[in-house]
Amino acid sequence: MATERLNSILSHLTPSKSGLSAITQKNADDVVITLAIRTPLTKGFKGGMKDTPLDFIVYQLLKKVIEKSNIDPQMVEDVCLGNVSNGKAAYIARAASLAAGFPTTSAASSVNRFCSSGLKAVQDIANQISSGSIECGVAIGAESMSEGGDRLEKPFHDALLQNQDAKDCMQPMGQTSENLGKDFDISREAQDKFAAESYQRAERAQKAGWFDDEIVPFNVTIKDPKTGEEKEVTLTKDEGPRYGTTFESLSRIRPAFPAYGDKSTGGNSSQVTDGAAAILLMKRSTAQKMNQPILAKFCGATVAGVAPRIMGIGPSLAIPKLLGKFNLNLQNDVDIIEINEAFASMAVYCTNVLGIDPSKMNVRGGAIALGHPLGATGARQICTGLSECRRQKKKILLTSMCIGTGQGMAGLFVNEQL
Repeated sequence: MATERLNSILSHLTPSKSGLSAITQKNADDVVITLAIRTPLTKGFKGGMKDTPLDFIVYQLLKKVIEKSNIDPQMVEDVCLGNVSNGKAAYIARAASLAAGFPTTSAASSVNRFCSSGLKAVQDIANQISSGSIECGVAIGAESMSEGGDRLEKPFHDALLQNQDAKDCMQPMGQTSENLGKDFDISREAQDKFAAESYQRAERAQKAGWFDDEIVPFNVTIKDPKTGEEKEVTLTKDEGPRYGTTFESLSRIRPAFPAYGDKSTGGNSSQVTDGAAAILLMKRSTAQKMNQPILAKFCGATVAGVAPRIMGIGPSLAIPKLLGKFNLNLQNDVDIIEINEAFASMAVYCTNVLGIDPSKMNVRGGAIALGHPLGATGARQICTGLSECRRQKKKILLTSMCIGTGQGMAGLFVNEQL
């Protein structure tokens, strides 16, 4: 530990390194991840968590954080919940953390940047640690899409609607997907082929047990919609993968948004899903003092804005922006990539524009096959990506997603469990 402290001091006195050598260096003040777990992802409105409210999802996962990490809850100084659809998320973050066993001296908050909310929560906790505000915190992303959506209830004020980009923020996500498909000539065939691959990868990963080390068993009560009978069940697997899905079977599905176009369908778009993921972060020196296993180093995250009507292109700007800050090359330096498959249209676009090697991206399938619980996805990707890095013994993980209203976000991590 003394050696790492010395290295940290020397790093400020000597010329800064760049690229891989810089981000793989270990210093006492690094922000590290010591636990990354998630719930199974279940089908919205009809799956395993359809009767489980957001507060209980957050509460139970936070209890799992304490249990799995064996950390003294007194050491956790802040809990940040990323959530999109629940206006009471700040209440829930605080109450659920207290009920789970964190003391009144631990704080809590919520953040919402739509589909990146889980990553935004991680960034919030990491930035506090990096600035010295806290030494240890929990970021959690959670969403019960069964409880309701995030659509606008009424139009913006007329003053806002005079600006076309502001007006475009009201467009439904399906419309933005069709816009992207038309503007950039992303064919229905290309989208269905991408979606089929996502399903097939998720099927292979699930059958091989690759998700097992990231998922924690989750106890819920399910109500029979016909009889009202309730029963306790333990969820252990994602419900999204549809075994045997092929390009041919997807090509027969009708367009989901016929008012806007004919390329996006229920088969090549992300699923409506319930789920949550939690990331425990702290200083490297704190992790060593508490004998916590260091899974990965958090390097940084950034956001970029794009035209709202084609919000899906967000990762194509956020990723180069982030990698540029660390002098990294996407093709040569990044090992595993997780891009949220909000729609196949945007996934195909980002893959093509960025020149991504498909064998590195969404190795276990993505949101088309697994689901996209809005606030959870940014944290879920970290769990899945780090697990895949461990399986392949790879180092550099990049995560990214498009964001409603026209944004993109990306995060960078170094796996240390080789």
